[in-house]
Amino acid sequence: MKWNVFQMGAWLASAAVALGAFGAHGLKSRLDPAMLANFETGVRYQMYAALALMVLGTQAAQTRAPIFLLLGALVFSGSLYVLALTGVRWLGAITPLGGVLMIVGLILAGLDAGKGR
Repeated sequence: MKWNVFQMGAWLASAAVALGAFGAHGLKSRLDPAMLANFETGVRYQMYAALALMVLGTQAAQTRAPIFLLLGALVFSGSLYVLALTGVRWLGAITPLGGVLMIVGLILAGLDAGKGR
């Protein structure tokens, strides 16, 4: 089965909407404002990555960027979700790795688009 980048972006976006609703309605009274802000940041960046994947999914030439964006979103947002829900603070040290992966993915998208890949 071939990995469909647009579909992956759509799934990631739908999960971001669901998690955003969960955070706004299910966690608002359970988390302190700082942890809720961490959760919301995870949702926001997950959606950014999802939208980027959906755009890249329309570009046949994009073969490298999507994997970095997907992994970056999972690490960045996932670590923020677990941090917010559990309070395990050392997870904050993992979050920047996800951000770096997303940045690399976006740089690769630009490079590949510029080369006509």
